[in-house]
Amino acid sequence: MTLSHDVAGDGPTIVLLHSTVCDRRMWDPQLPALTSAGYRVVRCDLRGFGDSPMPDRPYNNADDVADLLDELGVEQAAFVGASGGGRVAIEFAARMPQRTTALALLCTAVADHEPSERLRAFGDQEDALLEAGDVAGATELNVTAWVGPFADDATRDLVRRMQRHAFEVQLAPQEEEHGSVKHDVDLAAVTAPVLLVSGEHDFADFHDIAVRLNKQFAGSRHVHLDWAGHLPSMERPEELNPMLVDFLRETVPAR
Repeated sequence: MTLSHDVAGDGPTIVLLHSTVCDRRMWDPQLPALTSAGYRVVRCDLRGFGDSPMPDRPYNNADDVADLLDELGVEQAAFVGASGGGRVAIEFAARMPQRTTALALLCTAVADHEPSERLRAFGDQEDALLEAGDVAGATELNVTAWVGPFADDATRDLVRRMQRHAFEVQLAPQEEEHGSVKHDVDLAAVTAPVLLVSGEHDFADFHDIAVRLNKQFAGSRHVHLDWAGHLPSMERPEELNPMLVDFLRETVPAR
């Protein structure tokens, strides 16, 4: 299955990988900034999000992204990943470093992180609501947890719609359940330059992840935003976009 996707602009390829609270629509505020800066932008929906259905066979997100790039004739790309999308970008960069030109990781997750008590409590509460059939309650829980205090109502509403849709797709009866295929990820194999962004109003886990990765990735840079929650690219794109474009121009100059 090919991931649902869209492509815009010309120049070096930038792949945008969404948070697992969202889908590729989360990147609407970045699309004009990146294309006008001289980049070709690929946005995709991971399986079970947006317009990509649940998998019909065992799958791996990083392999799905590699297959999509093969289909588009893209040999190398830079990645901008948010949260769970960052985790996918890290795996791609570790397993396929020759295809990865840069990584911008926004409040990224990472495969080997042990969640804090607060993050585990969130997960337990979400599970309880979904098991009780309260999809609306689980959706509101996610909006409250992940959207920062300075986001506007339109941003909250979009996150609400994206999360609700993801729940509906993922909870729909399936003929057969297919899990993801896990690969060992060696962070030392990542060779691309890395920008790490964390937010003051996010779960502390994601600041801790950024601090740890900044020590592990050679030549990386960590920026902590005092205004941001978990989704800074949506909450204040006017502040996030210049930072993102500057990093890409330094590492993957547009032609």
